[in-house]
Amino acid sequence: MALDGIVISALAKETAEKIVGGRIDKIHQPEKDELIISVRTFGGAYKLLLCANPSFPRFHITNVQKENPDKPPMFCMLLRKHIQSGKILSVEQNGFERIVNIAIESYDEMGFLSQKHLIIEIMGKHSNIILTDKDGKILDSIVHVDFSVSSVRQILPGLTYSLPPSQGKKNPLEASRDDIAFALSNDDLPIWKQILDTYSGISPLVAREAVYRAVGMSDLTGPEATRSDLEKIAVNFYGIMCDVKDGVYNPCVISDKQSGKMLDFCSIDIAQYGSGAKSEHYPGVSEAVESFYVKKASSESMKQKCGDLLKLVSNNIDRCRKKLQLQLEILKKAEKREKFKIYGDLITANIYMIKQGMTEVTVQNFYSENFEEVTIPLKNDLSPSKNAQRYYQKYNKEKTAETETLKQKKLNEEELDYLKSVHEALTKAETGTEITQIRDELIEEGYLKNRGRLNKKRKPETPKPIHFVSDDGYDIYVGKNNMQNDYLTLKLSRSTDLWFHTKGIHGSHTLVPTEDALTVPDSTYFQAARLAAYYSKGRGSENVPVDYTEVKNVKKPSGAKPGMVIYVNYNTLYVTPDEEEIERLKNKK
Repeated sequence: MALDGIVISALAKETAEKIVGGRIDKIHQPEKDELIISVRTFGGAYKLLLCANPSFPRFHITNVQKENPDKPPMFCMLLRKHIQSGKILSVEQNGFERIVNIAIESYDEMGFLSQKHLIIEIMGKHSNIILTDKDGKILDSIVHVDFSVSSVRQILPGLTYSLPPSQGKKNPLEASRDDIAFALSNDDLPIWKQILDTYSGISPLVAREAVYRAVGMSDLTGPEATRSDLEKIAVNFYGIMCDVKDGVYNPCVISDKQSGKMLDFCSIDIAQYGSGAKSEHYPGVSEAVESFYVKKASSESMKQKCGDLLKLVSNNIDRCRKKLQLQLEILKKAEKREKFKIYGDLITANIYMIKQGMTEVTVQNFYSENFEEVTIPLKNDLSPSKNAQRYYQKYNKEKTAETETLKQKKLNEEELDYLKSVHEALTKAETGTEITQIRDELIEEGYLKNRGRLNKKRKPETPKPIHFVSDDGYDIYVGKNNMQNDYLTLKLSRSTDLWFHTKGIHGSHTLVPTEDALTVPDSTYFQAARLAAYYSKGRGSENVPVDYTEVKNVKKPSGAKPGMVIYVNYNTLYVTPDEEEIERLKNKK
């Protein structure tokens, strides 16, 4: 991921052009490590996102709407106290490092103008957002760093802010073409790694790009390189840095041509991936960064929020699987019960030749076609009739065990199927509301303790399935979890509506409202089927089977788990989910 000094430089310049001179209107902290600052300027209103998440630290202008907590965190309240209504004086990158300093002028408690600095350090697991006064005294930070975390540099209220320790690298903006050529050598290291180790703020992506542009390959090593190769690489790297100094950028996001999976982003053109990738260019660096991170960061945030639920559901799935294994062993053992009945019958038929005290008896098996002889173990302290009764009792015990185990196995398989559907819904959850609905469902089903959450006399929120519009203008609704699925199928629908679901795969109920299924165009059938396939466990597969029928053919059995239904009189379509189509249909609302 190329959120390096080059991208930070572009973001700082782009952000400064938009918000310097503006005033801070609102401050929100939707996540524990993320801020959204609304800035109002004469040219318009902007939202600035600052994120210190270790997996996705970033800083850019955003258009994403996020849910805010009912009670703002302490750091958010402190920022509102010190910088809300403040004027943005500057947005500057520190050297060529991944550090941005936003200077803000605001009134203090005494009514005097004072200057504060909001600093974001984008440094992986060490990322942070820090508020200082004009003298560098730390007022607070979104992440506190004490001696137990770092003995080199602490970030705590009251301490003086200091920059992270230098790694001894050079600023590439200050390097001449000859300096760069001199720094490259025929050492064993790849050339891109030599660039990385020499200059600050450079990502592996940009270092490899400079090598690729010069020699047509990105993994050239020192011993393989000629002096001419090194000079060409120096020229290309110097050219990239000249563009950065002049503010010449061409933001792009690179994705795999076949899968559509996003590979990287950068503020310069990237050619090293060749014909296997495609580049999508954006008018601004913020748009490119947001496009790349929005899904990844949202997915990571949801995983963190529902981590406890995923663990709970996974543990219960493991429990059901272990129980199923034991049940299968019992059933396998019960398959041999007929032998005990045969032994009992053979002992009874040959009781005249058996004497108490015998440990075994060999008799002809009249149940066998060839009347083979069979040796039957006996208890020498029991009479012949008691031995026969013992085998009949074993037979009846195994028969009863099989009957009860089959009942329990069916219930266990239904529970396992339900838990898998909940797990799938959790992995696809995109909002806090969806996670809350799943949590409430698990409480109602007895998997979670009711800690007073459902005792409150509150009107339950109406589930809100996702709404799409097909290219033919038909509404399509998709449930994201069991509560939404039940609402969609059992309450929102009419008997004539079309209902879709992946065949034998956990997924969403999908509904196309209509009074006559025959009037719905084939293209809408296929789009609804692709939506059902996309919001299922078959999302990454091809030719996913999707059943469809009218709602009147869908029933919920008495006592069935949430989201579980049965249906008849259906047909099946085979479709391949298309993410680009899904986004397009979602945006047509």
